[in-house]
Amino acid sequence: MVNKRLILTPPERSELQRRVRSRMIRWDDFRRARVILELAAGHGVRETAADLRCSTSYVQRWAGRFRAGRLAGLVAQHKGRAVAKGAAKLEARILEWTRRGPDDGTTQWSSRRLAQRLGTTHMAVARVWKRYGLQPHRLRHHMVSDDPQFESKAADIIGLYLRPPAHAAVFCVDEKSAIQALDRLDPVLPLSPGRAESHGFEYFRHGTLSLYAALETRSGAILAKTARRHTSAEFVSFLTDIVASQPVGKTILVIADNLSAHKTKLVEAFLETHPNVQLHFTPTYSSWLNQVENWFAKIQRQSDRPRRFSFAARSACQTDALHSPLQ
Repeated sequence: MVNKRLILTPPERSELQRRVRSRMIRWDDFRRARVILELAAGHGVRETAADLRCSTSYVQRWAGRFRAGRLAGLVAQHKGRAVAKGAAKLEARILEWTRRGPDDGTTQWSSRRLAQRLGTTHMAVARVWKRYGLQPHRLRHHMVSDDPQFESKAADIIGLYLRPPAHAAVFCVDEKSAIQALDRLDPVLPLSPGRAESHGFEYFRHGTLSLYAALETRSGAILAKTARRHTSAEFVSFLTDIVASQPVGKTILVIADNLSAHKTKLVEAFLETHPNVQLHFTPTYSSWLNQVENWFAKIQRQSDRPRRFSFAARSACQTDALHSPLQ
């Protein structure tokens, strides 16, 4: 058998290699790409067929189609099954019942229960769900601000981020409350191949702390401290620390959310004695506009989910202040 070596252009070789490396590609597309690459590498038809565990006619067929149509020739040309009679009507019923929800007291359909209800197969239901991107088992949450001044308040906050006053310091301030120092009573089973880290259900709580943080938007530096509670007095104390960190008389603009502890008479008295400090409140239910929340999220991912909190670690957490850039 005489073999004519395939010659690939660089784009064709790159695309075929991408298909071979892909974990999301169909098996038949993967094997066709391997066939062409092996023939292009100088392997014979029988050798390629043996490597891929297919017939020589299969190798010759796809090599011929590639020579005729290049990459476009590697697309399967079978017509597929004819559309079943009544498929459109069944699809519409599946979509309608999926959106309507179960009528048997459960919270969402499974493909098998909906198939039983409609007198079809669970695979037919699954295909329709996949085609339209429906996932009845998933649930997402959202919150809509009811603040009538949402646009003006949001514009004020965003303006401080994009064009802060030249001679003022802008701080995003918030507190993360109820941080628990938990010590596991059972041994922790470490991470190992094929097994996630595991710990027992029982724990001992050494106490809770609140973390106050202020993000200086121009430099990204963090001023933070811990407190046993998160009352108005602690908030005013933290504002005092922010003032002390800046030159005397410098204008300080503080972005905060609408927590009641931020709007007490004690806070008003502080603002009267510190006219250079101004509070800018985010719209209701819109604390995501406060950039310090990004830093709290980083803390949550990296530091606030410990394996174990000993009493010594808890004591150190109470006394240490944090001064670090947001990275």
